[in-house]
This record gives sequence, C-alpha cells and structure tokens, in this order.
Amino acid sequence: MTAFFKSLIGDKAFYKRVFFITLPILIQNIITNFVSLLDNIMVGTLGTEQMSGVAIINQLLFVFNLCIFGAISGAGIFSAQFHGKGDVKGVRDTLRIKLIFVGVIAIISELIFIFFGDELIRMFLHEGKEDIDIEATFRYAKDYLKVMLVTFPPFAIMQAYSDTLRSTSETVLPMKASVVAVSTNACLNAVFIYVLHLGVVGAALATVVARFTEFFIVVIWTHTHKEKAPFVVGVYRGFKIPGALMKDVMVKGFPLLLNEAFWSLGMTAIVNAYSQHGAEVVAAQSISSTVSNLFNCAFFAFGNAVAIIVGQHLGSGNLEKAKQDDKRLLFACVVICTVVGGLMALVAPLFPMIYNTSDNVKDLAAQLLIISALFMPVHGFTHSSYFTLRSGGKTIITFIFDCGFIWAFSYPVAMLLTNFTSLAIIPLYTIVQCVEIVKVVVSVFLLKSGIWVNNLTESTKKI
Repeated sequence: MTAFFKSLIGDKAFYKRVFFITLPILIQNIITNFVSLLDNIMVGTLGTEQMSGVAIINQLLFVFNLCIFGAISGAGIFSAQFHGKGDVKGVRDTLRIKLIFVGVIAIISELIFIFFGDELIRMFLHEGKEDIDIEATFRYAKDYLKVMLVTFPPFAIMQAYSDTLRSTSETVLPMKASVVAVSTNACLNAVFIYVLHLGVVGAALATVVARFTEFFIVVIWTHTHKEKAPFVVGVYRGFKIPGALMKDVMVKGFPLLLNEAFWSLGMTAIVNAYSQHGAEVVAAQSISSTVSNLFNCAFFAFGNAVAIIVGQHLGSGNLEKAKQDDKRLLFACVVICTVVGGLMALVAPLFPMIYNTSDNVKDLAAQLLIISALFMPVHGFTHSSYFTLRSGGKTIITFIFDCGFIWAFSYPVAMLLTNFTSLAIIPLYTIVQCVEIVKVVVSVFLLKSGIWVNNLTESTKKI
C-alpha cells in the first residue's frame, strides 16, 4: 500500500471516534427520512393531486428549514471550537446568538407564507401530459401549508439547542428525540389519514404533534442535565453577548445564512424548472427526492462528523490533526457513498411501485432515482468539502463554492435546457447532475490550498 493511500486510512481510535459521532446522527437521519418516506407513501395513496400538493409545500418549507440551519451554522462553528477549547461561556453565548437568529427568521418566514403563499404555490403548477387537476392540487397544497405554519417556532428553537448539543459531542439526545418524534409522526399519520380520513390536513397535524414532541424532549433534557450541558446554565438570565463574538459570528455566519437561503432557493428554482414539464414530474420528483434522501443519510452524517471533529481539532490548536482527519473523513465518505449508491440503484425500480399513481410517474421516479444513485459519491465529496471549509470559518468562500455554484452553473443549465430545448426530463436531469463534477474539481483545489485551517477562538476577544 502506497504512502498516499495509507494517509487516507485512519487507525482504530480514529474510526472509533467517527463511529460514536456519526452513528447517532446517521440513525437519526435514517429514521427521520424513513418516516418521511412513509409519510410520502401514505399521502401518495390518497392520489397524485394530494401527493403533488404536499410535495410543493415541502419544497417551499425546504427553504425555511435551510435558512434555520444557515442561521445556526455561523454560531455553530464557534460552538464546536469553544467546546474544543473548554470555554463553556463561549458555547453559552453562541446558543444565545442562535436563538436570536432563528426567532427572527421564524417570524419573517411566517409572514411571507401568510401573505404570499398562494403565489408561491402556483409557481409550481403547470399542465403536463397527464390529466392532473391543477386546482385540486392547489387546494391540497394550501390546506397543508396552513397547518404546517404552526411548526415554525418549535422547529427553530429545537434546532438551536440540538446544534449546540451536537457541537459539544452530545449527539445521542438529538437522535433519541428524533426517534420519538418520527415514530409519533408515523403513528398519527396512520390515524389521521386512514382512520379519521383527514387527508393532507391529517398528515400536517401529525407533523405538528411530532415537531412539538421533539422540541419538548430536547429543551427539557438540556435544562435538566446541566452536568452534560453546562452551557445552558443561566442562558436566559440575560442576552448580553460579547461584542467581539457577535461581530465575529456575524462576519462568519451571515454568509452561511445567505448561502443556505440562496442555495435552497436555487434548488427550489431548479425543481420549478423541472415542474414546467408537467405536474406528473412534480409527483415523480417528490418520490425520487424522498427515497434518495433516505440513502443520502450516508453523506449527511459524514458532513456533521467533519464539522464536529475538524472543528474541535481547529479550536484546540491541533491544526495538523485537523488536516489529517479531514482527508480520512472525505475518503471514507466517498467509499461509503459508492457502496450505498450502488445499493440505491439496484432497488430504485421497487420504491415507486408502492405509490398510488400512474405508471408514467412511477417510471419517471425510478429513472430519477437511478441517476441520483450514480452521482451519490460526487455529492458526498462536495458535501463534506463544504463542511470542511465551513469548519475553518471560510464562510465567504463556502458561499461562493455552494450558493454561487448553483446560481452560476446548475440553475442556468436547467433553465436554458428547459426553455430552449425539447429535452425530456430524464436527459435534462442527467445533464444538470453532471454539472456537479465541476464542483468536485473546485473542491479539490480549495482543500489542498489549506485556506480552511484556522483556529477562530484565538482571535475572539471577550469584552
């Protein structure tokens, strides 16, 4: 074995640490996405219009969710590094910052959906080859959205707490809370949809109860286990945050917030481009994305592992160890994604058969799944590369790398092919996925440059 490949293989202690950090996150993501799949299947049994309506709202809520993640990400960088340094007060201050940010975003998002929800829904409604009732789809989407608005505050606050817990290596509790929440969601879905016949409103109500359940578990546990979460002591006694820290978080974090917001908007815009091929494509995309998210948990977990492990090494000043472990994490991620992607491609034709929809929608969904499976190692590498750059505080570069790429390359390609060619959805989707290969080349260059190797806690002064 060459020295190069030896550098990519970690020792037993390395994999043990990765295992204990990623396993709870992986389990949490798998269970969450599996229940989302069940939810999608249950709604899908009601009809194509119901499934398409819910899919449209979930795509819009995807933007809100990522804005929340972006709001906590900037402070989260400092949370991991403060924990690596042993600075409890620093972790506490970052939690306060997260709570302020997510609160503002939740309020703004509620107002946007209340006043502009109808217009946003209709952006995705286009006639296609199949006889799908567009107005019925609109009504189902609107009914679903009205109920889902209730989930914004608990989801936002819970994410602020969970991110702080994960940054301090407490990954088990968020996993347990997620398991309880998604189990609750699954059970109530069955009751509300099939027993009480509440349709898409029942699916939304089940999600509301699940979100509040997860919120109470995470928040109550954190405040009753101060020995494991010392940062929570006195967190609400005053929100006086050191000016230097707030400035640093704003400088490092605002690009992340913008990145998540505009990246999710870019992804939504691409889905909107696909939707111009007809409502049946919206339904097929809903099936494909829900199933592929279950398999994508492989690289989602590694992204979190990069943020935690590399971030803590950087915060403790162990810069060489950060570089070494990052390289090993990226290699492991690509290997695992190759295996998982192969498995996903094999089973891709089976999942769409479960849905109560047309054969055309099922066939489209299966083909989209196979294409997604082939590109999973590519997405896994770029996803972990993003977290590497972010862990070192290079947030402006991550903004250009992630958000800039989708708006400069992926979205223009999707729109140009949609509006100026007669390509069907499958070749169009394939070409858009191929664009991601350019991002791999950029990733390699940025990682090798070492610009992300920074200890942010050294420059943060308390006042």
